[in-house]
Amino acid sequence: MPQRLHAENVTLRYEARVISEGLSLTIPDGGFTVIVGPNACGKSTLLRALARLLVPDSGRVVLDGADISRLPTREVARRLGLLPQAPIAPDGITVADLVARGRFPHQSFLQQWSPQDEQAVARALEATRTADLADRPVGELSGGQRQRVWIAMALAQDTPILLLDEPTTWLDIVHQVEVLDLLAELNARGRTVVAVLHELNLAFRYASHLVAMRAGAVVAQGAPADIVTEDLMQRVFGLAALVIPDPLTGQPMVIPRTR
Repeated sequence: MPQRLHAENVTLRYEARVISEGLSLTIPDGGFTVIVGPNACGKSTLLRALARLLVPDSGRVVLDGADISRLPTREVARRLGLLPQAPIAPDGITVADLVARGRFPHQSFLQQWSPQDEQAVARALEATRTADLADRPVGELSGGQRQRVWIAMALAQDTPILLLDEPTTWLDIVHQVEVLDLLAELNARGRTVVAVLHELNLAFRYASHLVAMRAGAVVAQGAPADIVTEDLMQRVFGLAALVIPDPLTGQPMVIPRTR
């Protein structure tokens, strides 16, 4: 069976600067896909193309068998949710009001707020353990709490596919694990999750499918245990490292070598 989301031979650019050329990638349905690579290698650009925020110069991104650029915006938003880097909440907005914004794709001029919307917001708050924060201004929350609230907004959108661009950036290790545990729980309940991550050992621990990129190209992809090697770390990151099994999970763990 074809997978719901994939890129076919896409060329991605910002004005005159080509980021990726002839890139193809399939997102496994029901998986937790993590995209890794050095800074400026095209990870976020690829995610933007998958979310239809960037139109390929050539090739196409396919969602449910159709060119995503030809689907109505509201229809895409019902199937695919995106949490961008460093989202900014309006001043003074409460958690409940921000999460409720995730329901916009399901509303129309004829159908405004409904009991279904109310239930979706309640489920999202419960899933992210933010229900007790509902009446608090988003600006007063800690970094970890804010990130869970943004994920709640994406969950309220009620899409089967969730894309997240560096959801753990700027968080300390405790909050990084908290956010990734939450995403793993959502994935275990059937949601397809795609995330760009920088922390390699956490990426290897949580990913069921890993995509390693360099210079706009996919260097390797597959289960972390199958593709993460010392050679891969050298080719992708230019990093001399020892790769050993994580003593807790058995997944690959990278230990950089000193010069």
